[in-house]
Amino acid sequence: VQLVESGGGLVQDGGSLRLSCAASGVTFSRYIMGWFRQAPGKGRDIVATVHWSGGSTVYADSVKGRFTISGDNAKNTVYLQMNSLKPEDTAVYYCALKIGSSRSPVMAFTVDYWGPGTQVTVSS
Repeated sequence: VQLVESGGGLVQDGGSLRLSCAASGVTFSRYIMGWFRQAPGKGRDIVATVHWSGGSTVYADSVKGRFTISGDNAKNTVYLQMNSLKPEDTAVYYCALKIGSSRSPVMAFTVDYWGPGTQVTVSS
């Protein structure tokens, strides 16, 4: 499995960005795709995930109402639309894939595949 992210960059406070993650080599029938982020000196935390077959989503409280996760089955690509960005959203954003399903928010240590990460910087 290979995950390739794109769309990071520098944006001003209140701005928007859209991240994309294209997955290849996926042969599983049930899996979760999503985004985590890691700020300097901090752990890798969930941002948003989507069950690829059922479509259910999970968001971190800090991004609810501002970020939207979506998927394109034909392209096997997951997107993260980020609006009303804040300086505290500054981090490296990682695409993630977890095999199977989960009723609970996905924890970073359970993720099976990671993308290399893309930097998002929000200036004040």
